[in-house]
Amino acid sequence: MILYSWNVNGLRAVVQKGFWDWLAESGADVAGLQETKIQPGHEADFGHTDAYRTVWLSATAKKGYSGVGCFYRTEPLAIARELPDEQFHGEGRLLHLEYPEFHFLNVYFPNGGRGPERLDYKLRFYDAFLEHVQNLRQAKPIVACGDFNTAHTALDLKNAKANEKTSGFLPEERAWLDRFTAAGYVDTFRMFEPGGGHYSWWDYRFKARDRNVGWRIDYFFVSEELVPRVKRAWIAHDVYGSDHCPVGLELDI
Repeated sequence: MILYSWNVNGLRAVVQKGFWDWLAESGADVAGLQETKIQPGHEADFGHTDAYRTVWLSATAKKGYSGVGCFYRTEPLAIARELPDEQFHGEGRLLHLEYPEFHFLNVYFPNGGRGPERLDYKLRFYDAFLEHVQNLRQAKPIVACGDFNTAHTALDLKNAKANEKTSGFLPEERAWLDRFTAAGYVDTFRMFEPGGGHYSWWDYRFKARDRNVGWRIDYFFVSEELVPRVKRAWIAHDVYGSDHCPVGLELDI
C-alpha cells in the first residue's frame, strides 16, 4: 500500500494548483489531507473521483478552519471521527480508517503558537491521542500520519537554536514526541534518512522554500510491530501548492 499525508493549507486553493493531477499520479491507496478548511456541508464539492472515495471531518467550531479528509481507493473496514474525549471535538482534527492489517489515523494536531491556552490544549490533545492509539493498538498495529506541528530534534528544522522558545520546538512539545517514540512508535522517514536538511514545511515569507529554510513537522509513524513491513518513506519536496509538501509511506501488506 502507498500512503500519503499532506497539509494542503486550504483544499480549494490547492485544487487550483494541480491537486487532482497530483492525486491521479501519486499511486496513493490512501491520501490523508490536513487543514482542508472546508465548511461543513461543502464537502460534496470535492466528491468521489473515478478512482477514489472520500471521507471528511470539517471544523464546526470556526468556519474555514482546520479540517481533515481522506481519499481512499482501498475500502476500509470501518471509519471513525474525532478522539473519544469530547473536549477535543469540533475542530476537525482526526479521521480513523480501519484496515485488516492496521489502524490508519490522519491527524492535524493543534498549533501551540497562539498563547498559553492553545499550547496547553495542544499538549492535552497529544496526551489524549497517545492514550487513544495505545488502546487501538491492542487489536492491531498503528499507522499515524499528519501535521504534528512539532519538529522533534534539531535535525528537523533549519534554525534550531533560534527557535528554542518558539512553539513547534518547545522542550515540552519535543518531550511528548520523545514519549511517543518511547511507547513504540517509529518515525518512518528516519528509518531511511538519518541526516538533516529535509523539511516538509516552509514559511511563505522570505522565500523560505527557495532557500530550504524549513521544518520537518509532517510525519508517518508506525507502531514498531509494523516496522518489518515498511518498504520506504519519503518527503515529496518537489510537490508544490501548499506551504507544506506531501510525505509518503509504502507498506508491504
